[in-house]
Amino acid sequence: MRVARLPARDEPGRGRLPVPRRPRRFRIVRPVADGSDSPKEACGVFGVRDPRQPVAHLTYLGLFALQHRGQESAGIAVSDGAKILVDKDMGLVSAIFDEHRLRALPGIMAIGHTRYATTGASAWHNAQPVARQAGDVFFALGHNGNLVNTAELAAGPADVSDSDVVAALLAGALTADGGGDLIAALSAVLPRLESAYSFVMMDETRLIGARDPHGFRPLFLGRLDTGGWVLASETPGLDVVGARVIREIDLGEAVVIDDDGVHSVQFAASRRRALCSFEFVYIARPDGRLAGVGVHAARRRMGQALARQAPVDADMVMPIPDSSVPGAQGYAAESGIEYGDGLIKNRYIGRTFIAPTQTLRDNAVRIKFNAIEDNVAGKRLVVVEDSIVRATTLRATMRLLRDAGAAEIHLRVLSAPYRWSCFYGLDTADRSRLVAATMTVDQIRDHLGADSLAYLELDSMLTAISPEPNGFCTACMTGDYPTPIPGMLAK
Repeated sequence: MRVARLPARDEPGRGRLPVPRRPRRFRIVRPVADGSDSPKEACGVFGVRDPRQPVAHLTYLGLFALQHRGQESAGIAVSDGAKILVDKDMGLVSAIFDEHRLRALPGIMAIGHTRYATTGASAWHNAQPVARQAGDVFFALGHNGNLVNTAELAAGPADVSDSDVVAALLAGALTADGGGDLIAALSAVLPRLESAYSFVMMDETRLIGARDPHGFRPLFLGRLDTGGWVLASETPGLDVVGARVIREIDLGEAVVIDDDGVHSVQFAASRRRALCSFEFVYIARPDGRLAGVGVHAARRRMGQALARQAPVDADMVMPIPDSSVPGAQGYAAESGIEYGDGLIKNRYIGRTFIAPTQTLRDNAVRIKFNAIEDNVAGKRLVVVEDSIVRATTLRATMRLLRDAGAAEIHLRVLSAPYRWSCFYGLDTADRSRLVAATMTVDQIRDHLGADSLAYLELDSMLTAISPEPNGFCTACMTGDYPTPIPGMLAK
């Protein structure tokens, strides 16, 4: 283990229930779960250490900025230097936390998490942060990513999240280590984890961030004007609390933040970088930066490249809100075709919702989108979408535009065809549901009811993301996985 100093660089119920053995030092708040459904993107993590500020409130703001990464459940853990409190529930950050609940979480540091399920059921007991006690050590953790060797680590399949398995391994390492040092436990456990993880963790006195040796998921370090330190999945999570970006956490690195500042622990050698390319296509907020690249600018360049690759005579270029807006702007600028809005998105629903009858499910897209008939009727449209995964909503959206009077629909996609399952943090493990895995481009065009369909070529997509296009995971488009995938998962 190399340690270096950074230069500057289950049962629902209400109330606080004591964890066995040391209830005075470690308590979990267990409110009633609401059972809401969830969209399936990627989790968001946040952490802050600043004795001068209300850390639970800062974490609440950070989770708000990361809400797009998971809308199934959210939670905050705080430490006052002597004990850890955890408050978590099912649903959106704004529905869970209010001023009363935040004031009940005093401390000098906090971590937060907003989740969707990749491993483990969508249930309260799998909401995060996860908390454990091992001897005299108390810790909590939040995880963004997905492990492919969860069953092996857990010694058999179980309805438990990979994050719970990691917490159990850390607790075991702490117990085995008589001194109970969390950093030593991390150095023993993290190298055993296979595939994608960005963690925020804390014990009673230290805040920790760790990133896997491939760097599948992002994690940033920031500094507050008060001298405090912040960790976040994306730079907007730093911006919202007034922190300036210091740097990304390196591959295979953990940063440990305590009274003396920030220390770096290299727990594993970095491997071939494999930052998820879909972060640029769809997941990340457009106002953020990843790997030194502005996400909005990258999406705009994708649209420009797509206009050069797949031009068409049309009257208007329009996006399917929201991720494809920069790409549609780029397509319009490059092609000289007018940019316009053809759809209005309902801002007050998530990406999924409950419809009790088949008729309502068939018409569900109208709750999410409504066409602007004056802008669409009689027009030859270039409709720009960020990606096509399962195509269910997109097919209904195409019908919506036809019903509004669109003369032609030319669908242009900012990414290459999504043909392979993701095992690194997106809920697309069932390959049979991926439309590009079972249909040709022409078949997808006919299935969607478009007049033409073109995907951006992979090389052009990567070049649009960065002038150095190596170092991105493209497994969902190529089947080239950066890590071995167990056979039972890959089926």
